[in-house]
Amino acid sequence: MSEHTVKAFDEDITRLRGLIAEMGGLAEVAIQEGMEALIKGDEDLAVEVVARDKKIDALESEVDKLAVRIIALRAPMADDLREVIAAMKIAGVVERIGDYSKNIAKRVKDIDERKHFEPLALLPAMAELASEMVHDVLTAYAARDPVLAREVIAADNKVDAFYNSIFRNVVSYMVENPATISSAAQILFIARNIERIGDHATNVAEMVHFAATGNYPPDEDH
Repeated sequence: MSEHTVKAFDEDITRLRGLIAEMGGLAEVAIQEGMEALIKGDEDLAVEVVARDKKIDALESEVDKLAVRIIALRAPMADDLREVIAAMKIAGVVERIGDYSKNIAKRVKDIDERKHFEPLALLPAMAELASEMVHDVLTAYAARDPVLAREVIAADNKVDAFYNSIFRNVVSYMVENPATISSAAQILFIARNIERIGDHATNVAEMVHFAATGNYPPDEDH
């Protein structure tokens, strides 16, 4: 590459990283605000979370277009190509994280008797853990940090354990309080969405590790 081409390529990569950082920031806020809307029963906030998901979708489209343009115009090799491909894949996964947050917000109106519904109290800690995974994996991406990426992968075990615990608690609660079955089923759906956010953060962490090192992380981290 000529010096001019290298400079243009670097600018494109910086732009790509900036778009993914913006997507990730929006996805993180969506998780937190979706959970806040759920706990408070704030349907107006829930509607905002759902509406803002369109911005994440638009940014993903922008990442895809830019990545294709970089590959077509710059013909990047080896490490650089790996970075561009990883950016496209990561953007797709972050978009899915936004979708799961949107799904949580959509369930706000379906929870009855919020103040007396004990299973609701189990969700915020799980959501916070998943949100931290998203935050940390985006930090790992920005810093090209494979060590932090492996820490994110390890944290997914905690999210899975949370899900299993919530599942058992909610099923027991449903058996003892049959009138709450509809709301309890929504809690299980929401917990499953949070668990999927953790899975997707793990997928991003694996891509970050690959983009940084050329290798996927060893299986013992799963």
